[in-house]
Amino acid sequence: MNTVKKNKLLWVGFVAMMTCAVTATAQDKPANNMQILVEKVRADKKLIVADNMQLTETEAKAFWPVYGQYQNELFLIRTRSAKLIGDYRNAYKEMTNDTAKILLDEYMTIEALTLKLRKAYLPKFREVLPETKVMRYYQIENKIEAALMYEIATSIPLTKMD
Repeated sequence: MNTVKKNKLLWVGFVAMMTCAVTATAQDKPANNMQILVEKVRADKKLIVADNMQLTETEAKAFWPVYGQYQNELFLIRTRSAKLIGDYRNAYKEMTNDTAKILLDEYMTIEALTLKLRKAYLPKFREVLPETKVMRYYQIENKIEAALMYEIATSIPLTKMD
């Protein structure tokens, strides 16, 4: 993958999480402005996927509806992750064992839901694409996820201990 595409991938991943964080925490913003930002991020991510998938016209017709459904469900999980980050941020200075347990349990639930979603959509993607393209799509999603997690990890401090 060339540098321009890598940079686009990093940017989309970062903006996707920031969009989720803003959606989860900035409820005083007009909904239409947030919707515009969300649509922009989704369009940019879709462009990266399109640039890297090399779909035939027939494959594209079958793939994009499944992709859209998957992204909608993934967005719900990302919104939940953003809420968890906000909850962590709010509890960080006075973290208790009880709060840490609640946050960690929610993190594990989110991880499990993410894996469950990936597994649930694997047969759907396999119905519409050859296996090599399904693998490529999951690799693209993984790279976006890795960039996103890196950006998030650099901004979240380790939990303070008693």
